[in-house]
Amino acid sequence: MRQPAPPDLAAAVAALRAGRLVVYPTETVYGLGAAALDPMALALLLALKGRPEEKGFSVLVADLDVAANLLSEAPPSGARALADAFWPGPLTIVLRASSAVPAPLCGATGGVGLRCSSDPLATRLANAFGGPITATSANPSGTSSATDVATARAYFGERVECYLDDGPRTSDFASSVVEFSKGRAILRRAGAITMQRLASVVSLHTSES
Repeated sequence: MRQPAPPDLAAAVAALRAGRLVVYPTETVYGLGAAALDPMALALLLALKGRPEEKGFSVLVADLDVAANLLSEAPPSGARALADAFWPGPLTIVLRASSAVPAPLCGATGGVGLRCSSDPLATRLANAFGGPITATSANPSGTSSATDVATARAYFGERVECYLDDGPRTSDFASSVVEFSKGRAILRRAGAITMQRLASVVSLHTSES
């Protein structure tokens, strides 16, 4: 079987700093990365994904403390408990965004999704870039998530500047998503971490009611 070429982190970081897009691996599927605070890069990302702006994009961060400038208030204790239990790992925690966060990152409720990947290459990319990177799955809206670079290339071709190939990913699930809103922890997506495991850490709701 063909082995992937050594990932070129320097090229990926240069692409992000130039406002271009990169594909990189996570512990679940491949992600599509842009500099999360660059409006022009986010516009490219929206066009490539082909989905409404109000859906929002999650971002890759090292931990909740590093994400402080993205948030309007300190994370609630439940969010910290989930981060302690499942980060790094396939969990996206949605918290209310600060006014400095570009609109395309925010969902309909005004929250920003935070992801701390356990994939070593994703971690190296985030550390080398030194800022938040979008962590949306590498596929156009309505298609299957890319679990290898060949699939991502078939989707995006030269519209993505750099592909970090670290071999195929075998997960059948994207990250689980929990949003903290109005004092509640709400399950927005059941994914790689089961509802039962999440509910063992926080009191979990499946709707706003």
